[in-house]
Amino acid sequence: MLKKLALVFVLLGAILAGGAGWAYLQVKASIEQPIVEVDEPYLTVRQGTTFRGLIYQLNQMGVLADSPWTRWIGKLEPTLARIKAGTYSIENARTLRDVLAIVASGKEYQFSITLLEGDRFSDWLKALENAPMLKNETAQMSESDIAEAIGADVKKLEGYLLPETYHYTAGTSDLALLKRAYAHMMSLLDEAWKERDASIPLKNPYEVLIMASIIEKETAVDHERAKVSSVFMNRLHKGMRLQTDPTVIYGLGEKFDGNIRKKDLRTPTPYNTYTIFGLPPTPIAMPSAASVLAAVKPAQTSYFYFVADGKGGHTFSKTLSEHNQAVRHYLKILKQ
Repeated sequence: MLKKLALVFVLLGAILAGGAGWAYLQVKASIEQPIVEVDEPYLTVRQGTTFRGLIYQLNQMGVLADSPWTRWIGKLEPTLARIKAGTYSIENARTLRDVLAIVASGKEYQFSITLLEGDRFSDWLKALENAPMLKNETAQMSESDIAEAIGADVKKLEGYLLPETYHYTAGTSDLALLKRAYAHMMSLLDEAWKERDASIPLKNPYEVLIMASIIEKETAVDHERAKVSSVFMNRLHKGMRLQTDPTVIYGLGEKFDGNIRKKDLRTPTPYNTYTIFGLPPTPIAMPSAASVLAAVKPAQTSYFYFVADGKGGHTFSKTLSEHNQAVRHYLKILKQ
């Protein structure tokens, strides 16, 4: 009798052990199951989401097939069940393990936006409005309100923000990015002003921004920036008008239709450097760091003029006669 009971217990133990082993394999297989590719590559896990809630979310997204075994994953591998709120990229995930590891890591996906040099503040606002997963708080704000919100004691933000690629996590405010851009520009401008060439005819850091914005609009060729800066510095030293088309275009505003005419050059505006002496009242674009540095450290040249050379760069001239010859050459290239 005792032998029979012992045999029964042995058999029951074997069955239970076999069942446990089979269940272990099922849970293990559920961890390694492939996920289904979906159009939306981002997974947003809200605060307070449980492990079972995440599995349900993945089922609803169509990423994961429903399985009774997934609920036990936390018992088998507890680290995979540590849910951290955030938005994650699952574009490269191939299995459920991959997805769970990404969420457990807490490393949210870093979105990026490149705010371009040479653009106006209005262009930046449009870019921010269309950026993915960025919270838009500036839509109903005036420019002066935005300036106040990011800690800038100015009314107009043109030129005050540093163009570069900014990274952010989902739900970040566009104001937060603008605040970073402002801080970066102020830091750059402060250092540039301290290291400026003592001979430049610029009275303060704001005039550096104005000059840098003009340089930015005149050339995108890095090795030309200091030369372009030298032309404008030389003209300021001599009391000559700057006579730069981008300032005229900025002054025309919405009236500019893509073509600049002789009458535009003769029409006075606060920004028309063909009719005013000195700098325009504000920057005309967002200058790059390279243009800011060129504004404080111009090349030492005797140039007073420059014109496009038809090859993406410019021809620089010391005299008006040389300049006129360069203009004729450029016009000849255009006709060809």
